[in-house]
Amino acid sequence: MIRASVTGLLAPVTRFLRRFRSEGGAVAIWFAVMALPAAVLAFGLIDVNRASVEKRHLQDALDAATLMAARSSSTTDEQVQTIGAASLAAQMAGSSDATITSSTFKIVGTRVTGVATASVVPVIANLWLQGNMTVGAEAEVARSSNNLEVAIVLDITGSMYGQKLTDLKVAAKDLIDLVVSDTQTPYYSKAALVPFSLGVNAGGYASSLRGTPTAPLTMTGASWYTGAIKNITAINKQNPVRVTSNSHGFSNGDVVWITGVNGMTQLNNRAYVVTGKQTNTFQLLGVNGSSYSTYSSGGTIRKCVVSDCSLKITTSGGTLTNGEEVYFSGVNGMTQLNGNSYTVANAALGSFTLSGINGPSFGTYSSGGSVYCQTLGCQYYRFTNADGARTMFEISSCVSERTGTNAYTDVAPSTSPVGRLYLASISSCPSAAIVPLSTNRTSLKSTIDGLSATGATAGQIGAAWGWYMLSPNFAYLWPTASQPAAYTQMDVLKVMVFMTDGDFNTAYCNNVLSNDSNGWNSQQINCNATNGNPTTQATAICTAAKAKGVIIYTVGFQVSTGSPAETFIKACATDADHVYLPTSGTLLKDAFSAIGRDITKLRLSK
Repeated sequence: MIRASVTGLLAPVTRFLRRFRSEGGAVAIWFAVMALPAAVLAFGLIDVNRASVEKRHLQDALDAATLMAARSSSTTDEQVQTIGAASLAAQMAGSSDATITSSTFKIVGTRVTGVATASVVPVIANLWLQGNMTVGAEAEVARSSNNLEVAIVLDITGSMYGQKLTDLKVAAKDLIDLVVSDTQTPYYSKAALVPFSLGVNAGGYASSLRGTPTAPLTMTGASWYTGAIKNITAINKQNPVRVTSNSHGFSNGDVVWITGVNGMTQLNNRAYVVTGKQTNTFQLLGVNGSSYSTYSSGGTIRKCVVSDCSLKITTSGGTLTNGEEVYFSGVNGMTQLNGNSYTVANAALGSFTLSGINGPSFGTYSSGGSVYCQTLGCQYYRFTNADGARTMFEISSCVSERTGTNAYTDVAPSTSPVGRLYLASISSCPSAAIVPLSTNRTSLKSTIDGLSATGATAGQIGAAWGWYMLSPNFAYLWPTASQPAAYTQMDVLKVMVFMTDGDFNTAYCNNVLSNDSNGWNSQQINCNATNGNPTTQATAICTAAKAKGVIIYTVGFQVSTGSPAETFIKACATDADHVYLPTSGTLLKDAFSAIGRDITKLRLSK
């Protein structure tokens, strides 16, 4: 709307003409009388026309200035005032004789308003006006806007240690301030965090994403012998040896364990098969004692639970498989079991034995204990490493690549779980977990402040999670306020900002560091990466995310010219205008600030 006024411009002339009446006098006389006011009136109309022209100039200039302020990334009245006033002055310069006397630009909800006045110097009207003529204009522009979802993917690998990580924290926090607005209505702006190194820490969401590890079996008992311990009273040097033990209760075929014998010590700590059973005596099948020392005293006999006198474990339920390996924890009494792996034999519902394990070498079981499987999907995984040795890693809250047909899709993890990650040390998993979309700048920046550098570089996992945090297919996992919108929602911008400082060197096979990754053989499995080269993986993920409408900015912090990292940075981004290659902490901060401003501009104008 435009308003302008020329105060009292024609009022004196109008009053004069009202008094003008012909009373029959000479026309010439009256013409002479009329000539002066008519001239004044004519010149006054020129001033009126000038004022009208200047009103149009002012309105056009104000419209353009208000539009420019609205299309800017400004979010405060002070910012739009600066842009609007400068634009208005530039628009008026050289195209108008009016002088701007005031201009005010404000953000009102989703609109930017502009109000301006200008002064016009009259030619004739100043004979009766007290000062210049004033014209005014108003403008209002409906500001385009979108909901904003930004996933910030940050490399926190070991190479980021020290000043580089300090610089990253400053830059990332600036980005949070730029993209997460104070005002969340009628449009929201949210950011998610994805710190990555050798994987991504899924935190409390890990089980929902990669599956809950198979629960351990609960031990109820452990023993290698059954029945009462029997005392030996005599042993004859016969073939076969005859043992005297009153009311021993053994049967032919029983396997027994003898220990503590004095004199005929050749019999100690061995298993024997009972034969020639009598009430108080029995023979040791196949044992010729004629050359043994003479028995003098002592000795006890126990009946073994199984034929090899190995240890039998009982559990509250569950059946294992013969030949599989198990891991023990929390056993009281037979503490030798804890922290060790054993092969299962004689598996049955609620029980099994430990193949090749000499039961008598263990103490006495008292209570407790958990028995863990050691195959993929269990809490522990036992495998052959790159050195050819059998080793065991524990599952972490970090996750690795998804494999198979969904390696480069964002289908829901309920359909296709993400990869597990077994590590030699759980502490190798980054301590900082993912943060779903949030409007809480304080909390987001606190997480950034707490980042620490560790581990190798699995950039493909970081890229995947940048996408997943924006994917509606993952929305069901997060709290309602953190759920990303559908791809089909028209007023939503989905943006990934991916930052790294080097080449990707880490990939996985069977959820363990692959043989063709950088690392020690003892920590690598004896197979190459299932999905192949990690940089190739990451590029495929970026391509798939962009196909879903995700806008990607990439930042290569001090990456080497011509390196695989630089190639990826350029290939992953939406286009060349979305690529940043800062070489210092100051330039990194500038890059993140530029990205933040550009994202905000897109949000307000796209």
